[in-house]
Amino acid sequence: MDIEQLITPERIRCEDHIESKQQALDRLGELIGAGEPRLSAPEVADRLTAREKLGSTGLGHGVALPHARVEGIEHAIGAMIRIHEGIDFEAFDRAPVDLLFALVVPEHFTDEHLQILAALAEMFSDANLCERLRQAEDDQALHQQLREWQATTDNP
Repeated sequence: MDIEQLITPERIRCEDHIESKQQALDRLGELIGAGEPRLSAPEVADRLTAREKLGSTGLGHGVALPHARVEGIEHAIGAMIRIHEGIDFEAFDRAPVDLLFALVVPEHFTDEHLQILAALAEMFSDANLCERLRQAEDDQALHQQLREWQATTDNP
């Protein structure tokens, strides 16, 4: 997985005023929809919300990976927010979630969807990375941490 192809700096944000799961999904929808002319923010948020109704995408340890399939795109798109105060995301460990990485993929993606989710789950299982993301002071620092993690996994 190439994080640089999946997410752009414009879709990475530190957020202070998100207080609920729905607000987080709406914000992630905005970030994804803003950069894709064929997608609307409400459409993306609705798809992410519909997926959450099937079961929480909270991984535990303060991390969630909301995801959905959408029509009208040809490649996977990611967005990330770090929330100042964790929110209830109904994660299995009941821990508040403060790191959210949303993924939308084309409707026809099957194996690719699962491969990207697995790679993201592996990335966010790195406790050191998560701590660095939590300590990042701004959007640029969040992006830099993701890039540095990618570089260290590409060149061990």
